[in-house]
Amino acid sequence: MRVAAYCRVSTEQEEQQNSYQVQIAYYTDLINRKKEWTLAGIFADEGISGTQTKKRTEFNRMIRMCKNKKIDLVITKSISRFARNTVDCLEYVRQLKDLGIGVIFEKENINTLTMTSEFMIALYGSFAQAESESISKNVSWGKEKAYREGRVTFQYKHLLGYRKGADGKPEIVPDEAETVKLIFKMYLDGYTLLNIAQTLTEQNRLTATGKKIWSKGEVQRILKNEKYVGDALLQKTFTVDCITHKVVKNNGERPMYLVTDHHAPIVDRDTFNRVQQELARRSSKRKISDKTKTEQGKYSGKYSLSELMICGHCGTPYRRKTWIKNGEKLAVWRCISRLEHGKKYCPDSPTIKEESLHKAIIHAINNYYSCRNDIARILKANIGTVLECQGQEEILATEKRLKEINNARNDDCVKIFSKYYW
Repeated sequence: MRVAAYCRVSTEQEEQQNSYQVQIAYYTDLINRKKEWTLAGIFADEGISGTQTKKRTEFNRMIRMCKNKKIDLVITKSISRFARNTVDCLEYVRQLKDLGIGVIFEKENINTLTMTSEFMIALYGSFAQAESESISKNVSWGKEKAYREGRVTFQYKHLLGYRKGADGKPEIVPDEAETVKLIFKMYLDGYTLLNIAQTLTEQNRLTATGKKIWSKGEVQRILKNEKYVGDALLQKTFTVDCITHKVVKNNGERPMYLVTDHHAPIVDRDTFNRVQQELARRSSKRKISDKTKTEQGKYSGKYSLSELMICGHCGTPYRRKTWIKNGEKLAVWRCISRLEHGKKYCPDSPTIKEESLHKAIIHAINNYYSCRNDIARILKANIGTVLECQGQEEILATEKRLKEINNARNDDCVKIFSKYYW
């Protein structure tokens, strides 16, 4: 009889590794000592959870060999080693039984070929699953406690710009930090996520995992990561089920903990906050004016004037369009409401040629440089006047409110005095 043994340990700690080697040696010796048995293989998964069979490569290889009629009997230490999921345990036991292949569970003293009922397997399987669920709850409780105490763990493999220092704390990697700073600068300069990814790829800069090709998602994750400003937001995700190991984003279902100034920042806080505001601005879809149903739509960084030109009649942004006249292309800018709805929402908005627009902008910039000192002086004077007026108004309003509070307090005192003494 061709007999295979299945072994599994759930962690890679040293004591478990010893157990792993002991199991292999034990089953090799056990099968070789029985004359009626022939060793069909030792299948062992190391450091793998038993709640799912998806990532247990050796287990899956053993099942494939069983289906190919290369194994007659499977022996394992216990039901919990075979599977910690009741459904999986029964499913694979039934599959093997239909193939005429038995499974021996040594600890429970069960041979699936000789038993008449699956009740005991279901019972022991339920115990194994309950044990996994209990362990999962304890682990979750331990993590939650660590979060509350502000203990931060870093996944340096997926974090560009930092490495584990000699003291165990995060240490900045200068070359990688320059890439991070460049990403933040380019985004504030108006580059799109795709533009930044393409630029980094062209410059042969490496991602956190050492890849040469950058994606929009990797750039966005860096821009949103609070660790680059020296903070750490804990419990961004959580596991909803220990059996499926499904991890979901924490949208308020569980508490989150922010540890500020935890480590040395790569980006200053002002830059980081401005990037978050710009991310929100670009990703939001909002109406520009009550006079139109046109939404602003997705952010476009293809042209320098995108989202900067606003229709004076309806308040909707202008969009770049290309006309073809007599076989020649002509770039113009038009009101989005006028383009999408005609004159219904914007009856009178001009069409502006891009060439004329560029000339007007250059002319305005040249005029500014010729008298910028005078403009700066006027602006400072106007700002000072506005602030001074606002300051006086605030002082007067505060004084008036203090008088009201004082009068109300005096009235209350008189009423109390009258009540108890008169």
